[in-house]
Amino acid sequence: MKNFKLHFLVIILVVISELIGTISIPLGAGSIVLLPMLYAMIFGILITPKFLKIANEKDMDDAGSLIGLTLMLLMAKYGTNIGPTLPLILKSSPALILQEFGNVGTVLLGVPIGVMLGLKREVIGGAHSIAREPNVALIGERYGLDSPEGQGVLGVYIVGTVFGTPFIGMLASFLAAYTSLHPYALAMASGVGSASMMTAGVGTLSAAYPQMEEMITAFGASSNMLSGLDGIYMSIWVALPLAKWLYRKSYRLKYGVLPDLTEDEKGDE
Repeated sequence: MKNFKLHFLVIILVVISELIGTISIPLGAGSIVLLPMLYAMIFGILITPKFLKIANEKDMDDAGSLIGLTLMLLMAKYGTNIGPTLPLILKSSPALILQEFGNVGTVLLGVPIGVMLGLKREVIGGAHSIAREPNVALIGERYGLDSPEGQGVLGVYIVGTVFGTPFIGMLASFLAAYTSLHPYALAMASGVGSASMMTAGVGTLSAAYPQMEEMITAFGASSNMLSGLDGIYMSIWVALPLAKWLYRKSYRLKYGVLPDLTEDEKGDE
């Protein structure tokens, strides 16, 4: 907390990123949307000791220690947004409320492939969800962010920030242009629990269907809000236990033995 150099660097990166603003790059029938969060991530990588050496190893360690604190503040902010929108949640259709069951597909696909590629316990943190802020906080509380599970969820979080936002924008453009899916359905699908990804998807759809912009934004925001609200419970009760179970099965299939169990997993047996 007393590393003033670190705080100064963060402020500078945030100001520069916000000054650049959102950039939309036309691509075929749609566009790629670049948001300030992406610039901040790239600038943060460039100032590390491996590149410009503006930040040193101590700065990086201090920044890592503040992740939990900043996530707590973000979760508190989410909490203040949920209360006033409860009437909207109650009026939402079953499709919005039950959409988090789609997260199970991430586990079923990601865990076996990750194990086959040689990943170990990192795959539990990385593949139990799309690894956004609430999921990072969950893994940090359960295992610690210095654990293999923590490294997995942080790795996917960074990849999602760098590649997920433009990917969602391009995917929304492609589906809107070349499929018969309704724009409202695509807006709901954009609300995966990431504000940056939702903004990219909704922005692309709004540009394609300007006459529906208000409803597209409403569906996207509602979907994203519900993903943040019920997504964490889906991770706790369904996705994370399923990821751990599937990891054991996949590990045994590849190596012929069960993986070593941590104290947390022994308690699950």
